Amino acid sequence: MTIDRPDPPRDALELGGSVWFQAGTQTLGGAARIALLAAIGETGSITSAAKAVGISYKGAWDAVDTMNNLAGEPLVVRLTGGKGGGGTTLTPRAVKLIETFRAVEREHRRFLERAGAAIGEGFATDWDLIGRIGVKTSARNQFYGTVSAIARGTVNDEVSLALPGGHTIVAVLTHESTEALGLAVGVAAFALIKASWVILLVAGDGDGDAPLNLSARNQLRGTVQSVKRGAVNSEVSLGLEGGAVITAVVTNGSVDMLDLQEGASAVAAFKASSVILGVKD
Repeated sequence: MTIDRPDPPRDALELGGSVWFQAGTQTLGGAARIALLAAIGETGSITSAAKAVGISYKGAWDAVDTMNNLAGEPLVVRLTGGKGGGGTTLTPRAVKLIETFRAVEREHRRFLERAGAAIGEGFATDWDLIGRIGVKTSARNQFYGTVSAIARGTVNDEVSLALPGGHTIVAVLTHESTEALGLAVGVAAFALIKASWVILLVAGDGDGDAPLNLSARNQLRGTVQSVKRGAVNSEVSLGLEGGAVITAVVTNGSVDMLDLQEGASAVAAFKASSVILGVKD
């Protein structure tokens, strides 16, 4: 007998995007920086503009300096003295930039509406995966999961990322990075670990799944899937429960000493400080 199980509730897929001004390989800015420029023009104050868009005073001036540098001419100028006691104003170039951006953004919204209407129902299932597999980095190991816990310290935060298969990766990053990435329990994120940062070990028969006595916080147990030897080093890939694979680069001498061969059990260990976390825009 076949039992029909309702599909889990899923939010409707909406197509989104943002507009950026770019010259060659340099980006002048997008909606956030244009909003800052507009707020400066409306308030005449960098302090008030920073509050209006939700950034710090320093962050606002850093953004302004970057825009001025990339534009090749001033977009924002600070006035000193005078009857009004000085202030901050936009140059005609900045005013024109805002007008142009808003015109482009209107057309961009119309495009998104047309594209969104054309998306087929089956496309929603694949869209998130398409975004993930399109990420290009120099880190060999890329994992996708959900933030399961955040422990705040005096300076740094310890963020735990739950992976498919019951694995967890712990990363240590600054408070500022946690906030900038919008990390919170339940947020989807990806972890990057360079293969050269991964240490391989072979556990004793009686160790079971118990963590090894190491200073490395992350310990992932798996089975050797492949060993690719080079002149000096070998690339060893471990298959983890759930289907994920983690790769380490170790010396050929270490491969021989640990007797790493296909089918052997091993542990991939790496420090929490070696994990880079990221999120999709």
